[in-house]
Amino acid sequence: MFRKIENQLKEWKADNNKKALLITGTRQIGKSYIVREFGKNNYKSFIELNFLEEPRLMRIFSGDLNAQTILMNLSAFFKAPMPEKETLIFIDEIQECPNARTAIKFLVEDGRYDYIESGSLLGVRYKEVSSYPVGYEKILNMYPMDFEEFCIASGINPDVITYLKECFEKKETPTEAIHEKMLELFRYYLITGGMPDVVKTFLETHNIGKVVEIQKNILELYRKDITKYSSNNKSEITKIFDLLPSQLAEKNRRFKLSSINTKARLREYEDAFQWLKDAGVALPCFNLTEPVIPLKINEQSRLFRLFMGDTGLLCAMCLENVQFEILSGNISVNMGSILENVFAQLFVAAGFNIRYLNKTKVGELDFVLQQGGEVIAVEIKPGKDYHSHAALDNALKIKDWKLSKGIVFCGGQLEDTDKILYLPWYMVMFLKQKDLKDITVDFSPII
Repeated sequence: MFRKIENQLKEWKADNNKKALLITGTRQIGKSYIVREFGKNNYKSFIELNFLEEPRLMRIFSGDLNAQTILMNLSAFFKAPMPEKETLIFIDEIQECPNARTAIKFLVEDGRYDYIESGSLLGVRYKEVSSYPVGYEKILNMYPMDFEEFCIASGINPDVITYLKECFEKKETPTEAIHEKMLELFRYYLITGGMPDVVKTFLETHNIGKVVEIQKNILELYRKDITKYSSNNKSEITKIFDLLPSQLAEKNRRFKLSSINTKARLREYEDAFQWLKDAGVALPCFNLTEPVIPLKINEQSRLFRLFMGDTGLLCAMCLENVQFEILSGNISVNMGSILENVFAQLFVAAGFNIRYLNKTKVGELDFVLQQGGEVIAVEIKPGKDYHSHAALDNALKIKDWKLSKGIVFCGGQLEDTDKILYLPWYMVMFLKQKDLKDITVDFSPII
């Protein structure tokens, strides 16, 4: 299945002064698969080390960490040709061998081969690495499949996506037939989420029972990771993880510590929340004092929502038969938490930091995004009354906030009004963060 990260891998390979590439992300999102395919298709020789499958490989990094010794040991172990400048060495599950992470500096300095590292839970095992290869790694975050990737995997003609993107850019209404088909695909995506194995099973079998079975296996793997990799707060992390669906179902979606324990205090659970964030399992979304740039300094760290990293997994965690309701087209108020979760997931994958606003006399904005030098207020509407958005109207009237626009994602057609842009849910795939490398400055030195 096509993944956008392939283009970034090709750009990295073309760099003559490349660093090692570190691909991070939660489990089961296809990191290993995509690197294997890239290595086999773009290099004459591909060497893979997986410390989970072959723990004995750690011995290669147990002694002297100079490049000559490590490469000699690699060559002896794999007994494979390693032509210089044409070999990719893939170090998978690198979190299991902290010394390998330290050794990257010396291997990159050696310069004979290209290196890709990959692993899950790298953020939660940072204390075990004795010396980080600062300046020798390029970090690339990978996420579950986004909606555009899901559409491509589903067989949607690329011309259709191009057509929809033109509609988005020109603010034109798509044809009704394409609109209805894309809404249907979006409902499927709510159920499957973006885990590649789940998507593949859905597309091959159309069997929701098999989809949910795989999702529950992944959730069980997450729980095992908590037991294996968390230090002394396993119970707290597990409680928060299991409470995610019920907390998102609350009226304002805010995570309440009282749901864990009536006497709970944030300082007691900060490490547990951070663990879930670093593991890529949960996506924190902080409330703002006001939506003014820079948004970061206006965050309220004690008021937050906690979204699931993959919406399909969230559906699988719900006790009710939500999959049947979604397939029936019933994305009503009761499904609002699932709908908001998928937008949180897709916004993060598109490069945005997610925040929300809940303020007296204004109301509640589902998301506030910073896109370059602009602030966008976003509402996610599950029902047919999407033209009703009092909080958004109130926020746009406050001149000091200088909100550039308001966007309402809904099940209706594209509609561009004076201050508010109504977009069908599926057009979220065209809302992207601005890339700093595309911004140039007209600089003239002072003489």
